[in-house]
Amino acid sequence: MRFRDLTASIAVVALAAAAGAAGKAARKDLTAVPPVATKYVPKRTPWGDPDFRATWSGDNLARAGVEFERPKEQGERLWLTDEEYAKRLEAARKSDADKDDVNAHLMPDNTIGLATWMQSTPFGRRTSMIVSPADGRLPPLTPRGEALFKAGRDSWNKGQPIDWVSDLDALDRCITRGFPAAMLPTDRDNDSGIRVFQAPGYVVFQLEVLGTRIVPIGKSGAWPDAVRGWLGQSRGHWEGNTLVIETANIHPGDSADGNAAKRGASPSSSNPTLPTGNKASAVERLTMTGPRTMLYQVTYSDPDVFTAPWTVQVEWQRDDKYQIYEFACHEGNVQVRTMITASRAQRAKDAVAIAAK
Repeated sequence: MRFRDLTASIAVVALAAAAGAAGKAARKDLTAVPPVATKYVPKRTPWGDPDFRATWSGDNLARAGVEFERPKEQGERLWLTDEEYAKRLEAARKSDADKDDVNAHLMPDNTIGLATWMQSTPFGRRTSMIVSPADGRLPPLTPRGEALFKAGRDSWNKGQPIDWVSDLDALDRCITRGFPAAMLPTDRDNDSGIRVFQAPGYVVFQLEVLGTRIVPIGKSGAWPDAVRGWLGQSRGHWEGNTLVIETANIHPGDSADGNAAKRGASPSSSNPTLPTGNKASAVERLTMTGPRTMLYQVTYSDPDVFTAPWTVQVEWQRDDKYQIYEFACHEGNVQVRTMITASRAQRAKDAVAIAAK
């Protein structure tokens, strides 16, 4: 479900003033990546760790039009110009005021609050979720990555034969959105809720879409290389008030971005998804920057596929009214069977037509 009331009106005004000042400072250099704000001190759990327990969402980033990859025409600009921001803000206001909005039924009072969010955080001015490389785009693929990409098999590739479930990726099969895509806003601008639980020695992420991550804290011991997980093996530790998570042993083959970004295209394009190599790994850093904001940053490295690592930085908003319901992807899902039977029938029809010539 979508982000609703950002906070009480007085808190919004104060937050907007602080964020506005930070945004103006950053815009002196439209290419600058600001340092992570670390002054906020979160509450502590009963056992002394920073308390991240809440429901978080990054939906507003996608709703505001902040794409995963930066449009090429914006070059190395991480920030919108004032003119570009004014257009984005006006579009958000129109969306908020549109009583026929597709999501208005979720909020009977029609207080979607997208424009308020944009004015409360510098992230409303971002041109992309990717902050490194400097052009905000995925780095070039290696020759191996290019070969894997061209051989990619999923329902986005309209020309491929689908003869069995192995011809579809993990998202098609209701297994996972991929990693680190599972932690990032979806390209559908919803379904991005993440509920954080904590216990002594563990942080748990309940993902709204397909999966749960259990991250042990301060524990050593890596899986053997042959042991893989769809979301990898994650191990965490605290650096001050920042949770650092290192993930390896990610299941190879399926998309690293879960249809969130397509090679050389916009997030909405229906191109095959990117592959994951055998050496893929990631380092995530989670820092509360205020009582209702979390900066999530992930640096992803896959030397089999990409010529360089890439880094994404997004802001999560705390929303205690956000409801995470069962994501019943398997139950009643006839799409996999339909795609297989339709592809087989079409190929049989094509074979008859060829034989008749």
